Parts: sequence; C-alpha cells; structure tokens
Amino acid sequence: VRGLLEPVRPHTPRVPFFSTVTGEWIEAAVADAGYWYANLRQTVQLEPAVAALAAAGHGAFVEVSPHPVLTVPVQATLEAAAPDRTSVVTGTLRRGEGGLARFYTSLGVLWSHGADVDWAPAFTPHGPRRVELPTYAFQRRRHWIDGTADASEFVAGASAVDDSVGTAAVEEQAVARPAAAPGDSLRLVREQAAVILGHTGADAVDPARSFKELGFDSVTAVELRDRLNAVTGLRLPTTAVYEHPTPQRLARHLTDLLDGTAPTAAPTGRRTADDTEPVAVVAMACRFPGGVRSPEDLWRLIRDESEALTDFPTDRGWDLDALHDPDPDRTGTTYVRRGGFLTDAAEFDAAFFGISPREATAMDPQQRLLLETAWEAAERAGLDPRGLHSTDTGVFVGATASEYGPRLHEAPDAVEGHVLTGTSVSVASGRIAYTLGLEGPAVTVDTACSSSLVALHLAVRSLRSGECSLAFAGGATVMAAPGMFVEFSRQRGLAADGRCKPFSADADGTAWAEGVGMLLLERLSDARRNGHRVLAVIRGSAVNQDGASNGLTAPNGLSQQRVIRAALADAGLTPAEVDVVEAHGTGTRLGDPIEAQALIAIYGQGRDADRPLWLGSVKSNIGHAQAAAGVAGVIKMVLAMRHGVLPRSLYAEDPSPFVDWSAGAVELLAEARAWEVGGRPRRAGVSSFGISGTNAHVILEEAPVAETADAPDTPDRGVVVPWPVSARTPAALAEQCARIAALVTERALSPIDVGWSLASGRTAFEHRCVVVGSDLSALVAGLDEPSVTGVAPASPVSPVFVFPGQGSQWVGMAVELLDSSPVFAERFAACGAALAPYVDWSLVEVVRGGAGAPGLERVDVVQPVLWAVMVSLAALWRAHGVEPAAVVGHSQGEIAAACVAGALSLEDAARVVALRSRAIRRIAGRGGMVSLALSRADAEGLIARWAGRIAVAAVNGPASVV
Repeated sequence: VRGLLEPVRPHTPRVPFFSTVTGEWIEAAVADAGYWYANLRQTVQLEPAVAALAAAGHGAFVEVSPHPVLTVPVQATLEAAAPDRTSVVTGTLRRGEGGLARFYTSLGVLWSHGADVDWAPAFTPHGPRRVELPTYAFQRRRHWIDGTADASEFVAGASAVDDSVGTAAVEEQAVARPAAAPGDSLRLVREQAAVILGHTGADAVDPARSFKELGFDSVTAVELRDRLNAVTGLRLPTTAVYEHPTPQRLARHLTDLLDGTAPTAAPTGRRTADDTEPVAVVAMACRFPGGVRSPEDLWRLIRDESEALTDFPTDRGWDLDALHDPDPDRTGTTYVRRGGFLTDAAEFDAAFFGISPREATAMDPQQRLLLETAWEAAERAGLDPRGLHSTDTGVFVGATASEYGPRLHEAPDAVEGHVLTGTSVSVASGRIAYTLGLEGPAVTVDTACSSSLVALHLAVRSLRSGECSLAFAGGATVMAAPGMFVEFSRQRGLAADGRCKPFSADADGTAWAEGVGMLLLERLSDARRNGHRVLAVIRGSAVNQDGASNGLTAPNGLSQQRVIRAALADAGLTPAEVDVVEAHGTGTRLGDPIEAQALIAIYGQGRDADRPLWLGSVKSNIGHAQAAAGVAGVIKMVLAMRHGVLPRSLYAEDPSPFVDWSAGAVELLAEARAWEVGGRPRRAGVSSFGISGTNAHVILEEAPVAETADAPDTPDRGVVVPWPVSARTPAALAEQCARIAALVTERALSPIDVGWSLASGRTAFEHRCVVVGSDLSALVAGLDEPSVTGVAPASPVSPVFVFPGQGSQWVGMAVELLDSSPVFAERFAACGAALAPYVDWSLVEVVRGGAGAPGLERVDVVQPVLWAVMVSLAALWRAHGVEPAAVVGHSQGEIAAACVAGALSLEDAARVVALRSRAIRRIAGRGGMVSLALSRADAEGLIARWAGRIAVAAVNGPASVV
C-alpha cells in the first residue's frame, strides 16, 4: 500500500485541517504516502479531535455524508467538552432523503443557529421575482413620559456578568490554535472586551453595539487599546475606540492594518453626478390614522373612500372633559372633539433598536416612528438595514417642534439626561443615522406643514450632486399634547365637525392629524444597476418662500405659481404634461381658493377641455398630518400611478364658490377615475405650503415601463424552496410567520417568489426558523410550527466539516442531487474522472444502479463512491456560502477532508481512496477479516473496552449482547 501511494504529492491545506491520525493541526504538506499508511493502520482519534476543536471555540459541526453516523457521538463529545456552550451538529442528507429538500433542511438548521448562508443558489435557476412581504413585526410596549418603564424589558444588551468567574479566569482561556479566518480580529476584540467588562466569555459582547452601550468609558477604552496593541504589535491611538465605535468596526480596522490595506488618507473629491438625472423612489413606509401601517393599508383606505378621523385619544393624559368647549373664544379649550390619530403612538419596540426603556420614554414619539419606518423602507427595498452601516446614505426628515415631555430643567429623575436628545427636533434625522450607522448628510427640516416635501427636495438635490448615493426622506407629526387644537380654535381655523373638506363649498377649516411617511430614494441609474424595483420617479422639485405676504401666516398665490413653474422647469416639462395635482388642500376658506387659483393659472391654461388637470387631497381621508402631509400626498400619488386609478377626493362634489373654476381646465376628483394616458408616462404634482411661508412642489412620474412590466411566469410546481424567517424575539418570530402566512394565502403568491424575497431582502436576526417545501399550502402550514428553529449567537458561526468513514452509504444515494443540483453533478463528474484510472466501473452507473455495475457491498466500491459523494456534498455546502472553519475526517473520511482542505488534489485523493479500499478488500478476502498489527497494550485495551460494553449490554438481555 505504501509503495502504491508514493506518487501522492501533498499540499499545504488552505482550510484548517485537524488530523485524527496525529491529533494535531496539519499546517504543512505532510499528507503523503506515509501519512495515509498510518491512517489505515492506526486508531482513529476522532473523540479527542472533536474535543480539541471544541476547546478551540468551534461549536458547529456539519457531517458531510449521505446519512449521519457521527452526529450523535460528536454532539455527546461537544456536550462533555464544553457543557456551558450551546453547540449545533447537523448532517447533510439521510437514508432515503437524498434530494434538495433534505439538504435545504440541513442548511436551515445551520442558518438557524447562526451560520452565514447564501440562499441565492436555491432560487437562481427559477427566475424569482421580488414580492412585497410584511415588514418587521415590532414588539410594542408603552413608553410615555407620564408612564413607567420596566428596565427588565431591555433585552437587547449584552449578557449579565457572572460574578462567580473573575477576570483572571477569562484571561486564562487559551486559544488552541491561532486561526486564519476573517473573524480572527473580531474574536480578538470581543475576547479582550469581555476581559475588561468582566464577562465570562466573548459571546457576551455584541459585536454590533457601540462600546459605550456595552459599558466602556474613557478609561476602559484606553485599556482595550493597550491590550490590543500588546497582542497585535500595532500602535493604535488612544482614540481608536471612539473612531471605530463598535467591535465590528474596530475589528475591521485591525484586519486592514494587519493586512496592510488600511486607507492612509481620506478620499479626495466627490463622485461625479448628473444634476438633471431623475431620482427613483425604491421603497415607501408609513403610519397614518385609521390603522394605516403600510402603503397598502393607505391605498385600501383611499380606494374604499374611507375617513380615518376619530375622537381624541384617551392614552395621552389629556383632560378631555376640560379640553372641549363649543365656544371658540373660551381660552384653553377647543371646539372640536375629533382628529386623525395614530392609535399606538405611545408604544415602541425600544429593545429592537438597542434603546433602554428609560431613554425610550424620554424620546419624542416622532423619533420613534421615524426609526421604525426608516427600517421598514429599507426592508421594502430588499436591503438589510444593518448593511447600510458606514455608507454615505443620507437622511432628510421633516418634523416640527413637539409638545412631548418636560422642559430640560424640569425633567424628572426617570428621564433626566435623555430629554435633550429625546425631544430636540434636530435629533430626528440624527437618530436614524446613528442607529443605522449612516455617514451621509443628516438634516431635519422644520418649515411647518411643508417640512416633509422640503426634506424630499433636499434629498433629491443631495443625490443628484453625488453627496449621497441613497437617501431616506420623509416626515412625522405626533400631537403629544392638544396645543394645536387649542391654538387653531382661537383662530377659528378648525372644521367644526373635525373633517377636512378640500376645495369644497362646505369647507370650514382644517382637521388636524398625525402620521409618518418615509421614502427611500436612489438615482435612477443606480437603482437599475442595483436591481432595485422603481416605484416612481421624481422628475423635478422646487422650494421657495412667500416673502412679504398679506400676513405672516397667509399664503401667497404668486409665490405658489413661481414654485410650480420652477418645479416644472426642473423636470423639463410643460404644465399640460402633468395629469393630476395632489394639493395641499387644507379645507380652509382662505388657503384653498389661493391655492386653486395658482393651480388654474399654471396648470389650467392651454389644456384640452377633455383632459383637464385633476385635483384632489388625501387630507379628506386622513386629515392634515402637518409635517407628514407632503409625504402622505407623495405616497398616495405613487400608489395611484401603480394602480392606474385617480381616487376620489371626499367632499368634492360641490366645488368651492370662492374659486373661479371657469378660468382654466382644472377639475376636482369628485369620483374615482381610471388614470388613462396615451404615449407617455403618468405624471403628478404634489404641493405643500407651510405656515412658515415656505412652499414646495414636486413632480412625480410613473416608473419606466421596464420597471413596471411583469416578469414572465415561471413554472414552480414541484420546485423545492426554503423559506427562512427571523426575528429578535420568539414572540416576534411567531408573529412574523403568521403575517407571512396570511399575506401569501390572501394573494396566492409563488413559493419561489416568497422564498427569494425572504432570503435576499431581509435582515437575519437571532431567532430563526426555516420551512422547506414545494407546495404553497404545505409551506404556509409549516410556518405555524416550523420544523427547523434555532437561536443564532451574536457573531456568525463557522462550522467544522466532519467526514465519516464507511457506514453512511445507501442504495440510490445522491441520485436526486445528480438530477437537481448542477453544482453537485459537476463535482461528482470530476470525482468520477479522477477515479477512472484506478477502477473498472463507472461512478455514475454505480449510484444509479446501472445494469452490470457492482454493488455497494464491495469495500473497494463503497469507499470511493462515499468519497465522491462527500466531496461533492462539500461543494454544495460551499456553493451556498458555507465555508468550513476546519475539517476533520474519520478513517477513510479523512481523505475527503484532506481533499476539501486542499491538502490533496482531487486526483491524488482519488488515488488514495481507490488503492486504500482495494488493499482492504484483498486483506479481507484472504481471511474474512481486516487484521491490523497491534501492540500488546493496545490489544489489551481493546479487549477490556469491549468486555465492558458486553457486560453492560448483558444486563439488558440477550438481544443487546447480540
């Protein structure tokens, strides 16, 4: 045997390779003929190998085989070696389950426990399409300044310190082997941080949280710097922890320094951009009155011609009995009882964003809602919000001063120290940028009711100039106190019945409302290059000021005309090329006629009588959402374009008599109409005017045809797909599964499309589950009680590939994968070609059971076939993004491990397994038993071990002995 293996030329492993022959890491080209001779003769040291790997920190093991034979003993060894650590062990296929369904299930087990998995190969061959799925299921708890917050609800932080284990114990933890994986720097940072913080291990240090949140101060930050310098030999400055404020970012910086790739200077210059390029709306998210929690909800409200106004809220501490008085001159009261309110404005998922209950209670609800809708907008664009960290993404937010919370010098102990950042309007944009780690411009705009549209205008300008490549733009208003109602009652500016009736003869004032809307914007060329769905295009925008108007708060018609002309010029359009205007339309007898006359003067001239400009306002449905009013109008018009419908504007049947409607071709949308255009895209204008005197107008255009056309249908019957779902808590995971099940059932969505959207456009949180199947109803049913669940640790899991010896084989193994997985089939064919010089049978014919092919009962057949299956399964795991942190093999499985590690070429590995198995067959053929030379001590040890096992088995009866 040794002579036959002399031509084998070993290589230095590219993947860490732990030997079950020597019990040590193989770090050089030593797997030569002598090594494989020893492999054949010596005792397999699998148990000490697994224990050593566990001691080195490995807690995930994948048995790469047709059927698991080592998972149970490997799990037992891990539990004995590291009883305090959660470990995961999974197989690949199972006897009789040799197709993609079983593989995806095993892949799901690993993903559910924290491994990085690339699900794309599961969908790529099937032409999937992105579909809208429910955004994150935030878990809500009440946080209001006059309420109480339970600190125990804060679950997003690091694990508690175990006082029974001191710092010295952590310092003594040894790393069994200096690793070479990309996660080395992160592991080093987390280990040193754990020592300083007094944690029992690195797992307690969340790599995504800032050092400040983890508990570092200026002194301990320098101590961490000193420790890292001592270990790495680097010279980090004392400010390193502040310049790289999370373990992830500091680890990335260490890696760059150690690899010599750290930037030496900031980049100069700015990316070139076209200041006339259209900007794409790639996602939208919102909250509005009437239970509206998504753009789809808003469209249903508008489509059904519903009204979202309700009585005053009862959960904000308002003295409702003293607040109302029908006398408009009564100080401190309001003569209306209704408005448009968000039913859950007091509730917030603080832990999700890593915010303590105390800080959350001090936060203006507007900041909370902006955080949630920014996250949802990113998800709706198919982006992982956490993946935007350290990018030049901008944030442009419209918001107005809130009455939430005390003045700074009056803050109670429960929120003292958090009120400044919690209630300052300027922080509204910065809060989003800080939470997501965004490094583009962050601007909060307060121009009163035009704020969100002005923010949108600034975002468009920033994108066009190249200042940022992606931008959030939106606005929010929450009335924490009833001041707006009291103030406008003195001005007699409120509708007595609490209803907003834009441009109607019945208009008698506005109706205050709340809301938040968020858009995600990108240059059109970037959106197409990045494969993002374009919902609509912003063709032009403009902002101006009334100047010296007829009173500080009175609108100016000429200024409104000028801002419309400027927006049209920016868009390169004529007034006749715009179909509809979503007006500011507050329902006041002063503002509406001024706005209508300005629209008639610009849009109503030179149009065909049968193609008038249509006019409406979403305020008739939800009320005047103030700083969120403009973005509400934008979302409404984008939805109308996509549905091809101009929705009815409520109360528009009898137009205002204070407007000369005959002066131009402008008509109110007194009823819903099909939005028909010929030969050009649909276009809409959206207007907002603030009490500040700042006016804004935006021109929207339908997405290019290529963006809205449906992809051709692809047959998905019988195609096996995984549905991966994750959440921050078990309750959120269950709710997320239920929401997905309800949506896909309602819409009868394609399993492929749903799986693709879940896998490619969602953040992977700690609590995870995977459902695998090919039938929609079965997949939906599986969401109720997922068969694969797990909890992922804070840092990604890197698994060890375990390759077993003989015993996992079964007739027909791998046949399904040959027919369904090109990656597996290609690698299997390469294995067959490598084996061909040493065998007189066809690898493919053996596994397919071809006529005349030998069976698996022959050792010189089964071992090469198993080797080929295992090597090909390893290729399949790798094709799905699962790279082994190390490999280990049992007996002949070590040949597959060496091949996967790069210690042997495919050809040399084929030589070893074929000649080794042939030798075993010859020995067995001579004596009917493989007899290996043993020392007397080894022989006595074997006898004693087996005698003990037989004695134990005998207690359980003769059958056990047999």
